[in-house]
Amino acid sequence: MSSEVKEQPVSLSPREVTAGRGMLVVVSSPSGGGKGTLIRRALKAVPKLGYSISFTTRPARASEVDGHDYFFVSVEKFKAMIEANGFLEWAIVHGNYYGTSHAQIENERLAGRDIILEIDVQGAASVRRLARDAVSVFIMPPSFEILRDRLVGRGSERPDDLALRLRNSRSEVEHYREFQYVVLNDDAEKAAKLLASIIYAERARRERQEEVALRVLASFKQEV
Repeated sequence: MSSEVKEQPVSLSPREVTAGRGMLVVVSSPSGGGKGTLIRRALKAVPKLGYSISFTTRPARASEVDGHDYFFVSVEKFKAMIEANGFLEWAIVHGNYYGTSHAQIENERLAGRDIILEIDVQGAASVRRLARDAVSVFIMPPSFEILRDRLVGRGSERPDDLALRLRNSRSEVEHYREFQYVVLNDDAEKAAKLLASIIYAERARRERQEEVALRVLASFKQEV
């Protein structure tokens, strides 16, 4: 796969990535894997869950809205943001630039709000290195044939772009081993419920409930 991944250095101590910070959920899949559909369903099902809107230089598809699905910008604008250190990570994927806003992620997490990030496998690798407490989920398509049918069926890619995405899909799927969770997207409703369940379970991890547990424990130490 022809791609380039760049990241900004971030130093986070174990204390900083747990106490009082919102959770970062990284969701990835090959093109046509259905991550966007599952994320939209999870956002409706899970309260107090935000969405990180990425920047891209690729053209918007017919169903996409600027500022909702992506921030669609020119290559010149994207490069200016790189120079200004505006991205947590950025990559060239399938010939287009993609980037994650550092400010949006940090502002949400510092405010204690959980945020979900839809990203390609290269970008996910960078984010996992920079945010060591991130929860990573890989959306697995049922088969190559179904993945191909989904990409062809949405009719949003030019023939050359479609061929490139299909060629890259095998190497993208192989990255599933790098993720904490794998969700097989053979049934959208079932897969979306599983994704929501992962988020709920991660919210209940002891490390993320430490402050709550200590507050409750303190109440037992009061004299009766």
